[in-house]
Amino acid sequence: MFIDTHCHLEDENFTADRAEVIERAKMAGVERIINFGSTLASSIAIVELAKNFPELYGGVGIHPEEIDDFDEKTCEKLADLAADKKIVAIGEIGLDYHWEKDSARRLIQQKIFIEQLDLARQINLPVCVHNRDAHGDTLKILQTEGKNLRGVMHCYSGSLEMAREIWKLGWLIGVDGPLTFKNSAKLPEVVKAAPRDMILIETDAPYLAPVPYRGKRNEPAYVVEVAKKLAELRGETLEEVAAYTTANAQNLYQIF
Repeated sequence: MFIDTHCHLEDENFTADRAEVIERAKMAGVERIINFGSTLASSIAIVELAKNFPELYGGVGIHPEEIDDFDEKTCEKLADLAADKKIVAIGEIGLDYHWEKDSARRLIQQKIFIEQLDLARQINLPVCVHNRDAHGDTLKILQTEGKNLRGVMHCYSGSLEMAREIWKLGWLIGVDGPLTFKNSAKLPEVVKAAPRDMILIETDAPYLAPVPYRGKRNEPAYVVEVAKKLAELRGETLEEVAAYTTANAQNLYQIF
């Protein structure tokens, strides 16, 4: 059994064949799928999808590129959505400095990130963090504002040194399609060093399809390709990777 611990099946790329995509995932051995919101609208859609498909769970949150979707009532609305039993996390939240160069806007990202971390603490849910080109600030915020929280660094792109600091906090890293790319940079080194109980497998579908599907629409069934590469790099069997990544997801998100 595999669990795709991060995707976006509410995305319009799946409008025409969402049920078939979920069925293909089941045929590949992917028995649970966790969708993550990026806006209030997508978070609402994720709650509805989880009600309609028993395989689906969700996280609700405001992505750092969507900070204009956030106001003084947003955390209250997210808390209401998170009351649904199929919602298992706050996310996808965090920092993204790749496109945002304005220092004032970056500070707003940080403020909204911290507010959503506090929401997760209040309602006792784990957190899924997006971090792109913001390694230092992300780590600092988790070390100061993320105390007594658990979560995952989604689509991990940092260094091994940063990963070790993340693991010290009891947080996991999520590994996606880029692990299979020839230009995967530091990621193979990181996953080789990762403790078994600190790693999850993801797709981020419809984005970041792994080899041999690179350049095509990603979907949850392809998380198996990430698991295969993980097994190859770590000298483990696919069955071992399936077992411990599934156990990690079940432990973090309390889905069985």
